[in-house]
Amino acid sequence: MGERFPEDFVWGAATASYQIEGAVREGGRGLSIWDAMTQIPGKILNGDTGDVACDHYHRLEEDLDLMVELGLKAYRFSIAWPRIQPDGKGASNPQGVAFYNRLIDGLLKRGIEPWATLYHWDLPLALQTECDGWLNREIVEWFGIYARICFENFGDRVKKWITLNEPWCSSVLGHGIGLHAPGRVDCNEPYVVAHHLILSHAKAVEIYRNEFAAQNGQIGLVNNCDFRFPLTDSAADRAAAERSLEFFLAWFADPVWKGDYPAVMREILGDRLPVFTKAERAMVLGSSDFFGLNHYTTMLASEPEGAREDGEDQHVHLTVDSTWEKTQMDWGVVPAGCRELLKWIDARYDHPIIYITENGCALDEPDVQAALNDTARQEYHRSYLRECRNAIEQGVDLRGYFAWSLMDNFEWSFGYEYRFGLCRVEPETLERTPKASARWYREVIECNGENI
Repeated sequence: MGERFPEDFVWGAATASYQIEGAVREGGRGLSIWDAMTQIPGKILNGDTGDVACDHYHRLEEDLDLMVELGLKAYRFSIAWPRIQPDGKGASNPQGVAFYNRLIDGLLKRGIEPWATLYHWDLPLALQTECDGWLNREIVEWFGIYARICFENFGDRVKKWITLNEPWCSSVLGHGIGLHAPGRVDCNEPYVVAHHLILSHAKAVEIYRNEFAAQNGQIGLVNNCDFRFPLTDSAADRAAAERSLEFFLAWFADPVWKGDYPAVMREILGDRLPVFTKAERAMVLGSSDFFGLNHYTTMLASEPEGAREDGEDQHVHLTVDSTWEKTQMDWGVVPAGCRELLKWIDARYDHPIIYITENGCALDEPDVQAALNDTARQEYHRSYLRECRNAIEQGVDLRGYFAWSLMDNFEWSFGYEYRFGLCRVEPETLERTPKASARWYREVIECNGENI
């Protein structure tokens, strides 16, 4: 048994709209780029779609009661842009607004703090097909308008806002290797998309701080990052590990916390990396009240042999230790990497307030018995939370932890085969059942982590 976590530590679970809501053609919702992506043969495992997902749209009250059963203090959800603005630009959709009002009111009624994410990858399809989506500089203004609609309708009750979830994924997976919607493959588009995402984040924050300060909320950005240990203690491998973290996390965090992209990116990419104007830099710098981090795994970084290959801009060779335990995603379970990443963020960004906004693991659960007895997931969370506490004891200002995910859901290109949920969702009936990890997590919350 260990020490309790700090008082007021935020204990929650997280989901995303496209992964759980379903009802993609109901309630006035427009189509998203993920609705289109799931219709392309071969893009999604087993041909799965988010058309029904967990049917959260129709099972809202049941899911709210499930959160109470888990003892959650906070719930991180995302708002579907096409449910609020079906075409991404026009008037707000009253039915969509009403749905999120029911969700927010239901959370508050049950004593659960709402954490709302404005964008978790489900871009309105019309913005992509008609305007090139995140490649278009005008999206900064469109995103600002959408954000304002959300602040106006929900900000009287939502006091924790997240602008973007994992812009690295939108940039690299969506526009670099085509694994995510909109499924584009290009070596330069990720940098343009990333630039517009960062500016869109900053625009939303500017609107929130200038027009909605009376709501007394906080707003921030959530980035994802796997930690990189150097393969050896050589200077070259240490430099490779640092460079890899800069290309992964500092790419999006440095502009917000330091005012520009990392110098190593500017050096390697040259004019392929966009430049912030003086006004843009002023808008971006300091545009986050906290550092949101999604973290799952760690890799080993080393200096590659030979010349840099096309598309390998960071020029780092990544491997995993064969002795590491692996999850269903084939990601290594390396709790120490979580601690070291928190310390890296703390040092680089001058001791920011940090929230872990996602952490969890997918496990192969071939039957109900295996799913409900998910001791490996329980141990995963326990081991990572231990290192979170170690980081706090070493001076990191970590103030909250959100388990990914509340329930099994649509895991993007992996469909429904890969299950991260604390609660099982039956494939046919969609019945929810808390797993062993959910019951354990409730106990963790009850004793503020003293049982870790």
